[in-house]
Amino acid sequence: MIFITAKFPVKPEHADNWPEIAREFTDRTNAEEGCLFFEWARSLEDPNTYVLIEAFRDDDAGGEHVRSEHFRKATAELPAYLARTPDIVNVKVDGWSRLGEMAVK
Repeated sequence: MIFITAKFPVKPEHADNWPEIAREFTDRTNAEEGCLFFEWARSLEDPNTYVLIEAFRDDDAGGEHVRSEHFRKATAELPAYLARTPDIVNVKVDGWSRLGEMAVK
């Protein structure tokens, strides 16, 4: 699984509308066969920052994603709403593990 987390510093005047601004990209990515999830969360520390958590089945699925029309459209249009270039972590992992320190009994 390709696991990606990215922090999107959205311009303050667009922060409240970011989910709608990114909706087409989000919906179309989640509809990709190889997309396991593509989810946004708003930072509790900085309301102008959104964290994107996404995963793709494998390298092929990740490649299909970055070659898609909606990816090209997003990379062309969404930067206008950002305060700076997003930070990203991109790793390959075997999948989810259990958080033993928070085990529910």
